[in-house]
Amino acid sequence: MRLLRLLAVAGVLAALPVGVDAQRTPAIAAASDLKFALEAIAQRFTAETNLRVDLVFGSSGALTRQLIEGAPFEMFLSADEAFVTKLRDADLTRDGGVLYGIGRIVLFAPHRSALVVDEQLDGLRRLLAGGGVRRFAIANPEHAPYGRAAEAALRAGNLWHQIQPTLVLGENVSQAAQFATTADAVGGIVAYSLVLAPPLSGMGRYALIPDSFHAPLRQRMVLMKRAGTTTERFYQYLQQGEARAILRANGFAVPQ
Repeated sequence: MRLLRLLAVAGVLAALPVGVDAQRTPAIAAASDLKFALEAIAQRFTAETNLRVDLVFGSSGALTRQLIEGAPFEMFLSADEAFVTKLRDADLTRDGGVLYGIGRIVLFAPHRSALVVDEQLDGLRRLLAGGGVRRFAIANPEHAPYGRAAEAALRAGNLWHQIQPTLVLGENVSQAAQFATTADAVGGIVAYSLVLAPPLSGMGRYALIPDSFHAPLRQRMVLMKRAGTTTERFYQYLQQGEARAILRANGFAVPQ
């Protein structure tokens, strides 16, 4: 397992483009629920500053392991602030970072599914009771914060033990969203930010799950000690008006 993780880190290193001055474009590690929002922010940042960053998405737990093992990311945007604390305690970051958003989860069903989506999970409960759930997708709770939130929501609805045999676990919440749209899945619990953006926005129905069903998805970002000036500017940009507006439009609650 350690060898596989080291190979993944090596793959990240190999994938990073090298500029004409032999300096690499800074690599930013980000939780996969940020894919569409952060890509839009990075495009705006480049348009305004003529500076580029490379975005690498994955589960927060997996990215944290890669950073501890030496992955060359200069900044980390986690879906769970506990991972930032872990990196700070390992003396790998500049400081404790800043909270950039609070995420939400939804119950999602593709249009062809028999699952009736509702915030209290009653439709899922009925479909389970009738034997109508063959596959149901969530992110892996072992290393994906959105997977842990999904598990907590299913436990809050007294559905966890019933649904476990049907679960298909994504490596991260983006993969879980892909699994939720496959032919034999009735749906899944995924990030609100993902169902608001293509391709999921046109593929199904969703209902926001009450935030009382799970611990808050407090999402924190931090500069690594190796961060250069471009990354520092991007970090500051994410705390300003346009970036915050994009995060709100993508379903994140943004701290005042």
